Amino acid sequence: MITVTITKDRSDRIHAFEMSGHADFAEHGKDLVCAGASAVSFGAVNAIIALTGITPEILQGDDGGYLKVLLPEDVEKDADIQLIVQAMIVSLQTIETDYGQHIKLIFKK
Repeated sequence: MITVTITKDRSDRIHAFEMSGHADFAEHGKDLVCAGASAVSFGAVNAIIALTGITPEILQGDDGGYLKVLLPEDVEKDADIQLIVQAMIVSLQTIETDYGQHIKLIFKK
């Protein structure tokens, strides 16, 4: 199962998200859940970089089953970054609605 943990601060600002695990929906290379979750998350990171000019701290695992993104604080374009990450969350929740046995979103403070 892919677990997506979104970490917020006390004011509900998202300051990190982490994806770990494998969907195990289908064999490697044909796993639609994995492909969808990966496309959404990497697309959000690419959008942050391209649209704001800010590169968050990115940690990845060697086997493709781990991604952690730490969003910078107190930056001029934080509202834009937050909107992009919120859009990512909506897309991941849509995947979770249809494939909840393979992907789970968790919100932490």
